[in-house]
This record gives sequence, structure tokens and C-alpha cells, in this order.
Amino acid sequence: MVDIDVTVRRAGDRDVPALAGLRWRRATQDHGYQGDDRDAFVAALGEWMRGHPGHRAFVAEVGGEVVGMAWLAVVDRVPTADRYVRRGGDVQSVFVVPELRGRRVGALLMSAVLDEARRLELEHVTVHSSTRAVAFYTRNGWSHDPQWLSWAAGH
Repeated sequence: MVDIDVTVRRAGDRDVPALAGLRWRRATQDHGYQGDDRDAFVAALGEWMRGHPGHRAFVAEVGGEVVGMAWLAVVDRVPTADRYVRRGGDVQSVFVVPELRGRRVGALLMSAVLDEARRLELEHVTVHSSTRAVAFYTRNGWSHDPQWLSWAAGH
């Protein structure tokens, strides 16, 4: 396998079309979505990003092209008597183009996200993973927590 030069950085407004393209690609390739208004989605995602500054997007680039993304949602938590500022995080929407999976692109994205979590002094970071991606997260230092419970609407 040939090494590739990957750059990971925090995404900004100029990355909205690429981020939307990756979200669109995931919906069509992985989930069979048959939508037809990609331009409207690009506009909607840009507006959503500007309205949700607590969601930080990171992109991976190879040869100047965005080939992966990961999002960190930062959530304020209820203060305690001894800690007035508390925050946690949730990793969301991690995606690497299929042709570059297994080439450390996702690991580099995850490293950037967790560096940001440490910088922000988040108490914990969670991820809701697909079954296929559990091994990826485990390889990258994540573990199951027996105290973490989930609830999903409609179940």
C-alpha cells in the first residue's frame, strides 16, 4: 500500500460544499437516498453550520481534495457545586470516501477531534457507531462503558 499525504484541519465556511458533498455521498451510497436537490442541501448545511457553532467540523484532504470529515458536538452540562463549567462532546458524522478507507485517514480525523476535545477540557466524548465502525473506534482507543445507556425514539 502506498502512503498518502493527508492533511487534517478544522473546517470553515469555504468547506461547506465539500462537507455537504460527503454527507450527500454517504446518504446516496451507504443509505440508498435518491434525492435530487444537492444545491439546496449545500445551502441548508451552510446555514445549519452557522447556526450551530458548538458543532466543530474537521476535514481530511488528499491532494487538495476533501476526502473525509468528522464532527465534534460540544454540549454544555449542568454545573455542579464544585465545577461551574462542564462540557462533554459527541463525535458525529465520521465519513471517509470508500476508496481511501483503511489508509489511516479516519484515524487522523479522530486524532484531530480528540485533540480538540482535550483542548476544550471536555469531561467525556461519546460516539454512536454503526456496527461496521465499532472495530475502527476500538482500534483508535475507544472503549465500551457499562454505565452509558441510550434511548431511541420509536423503540
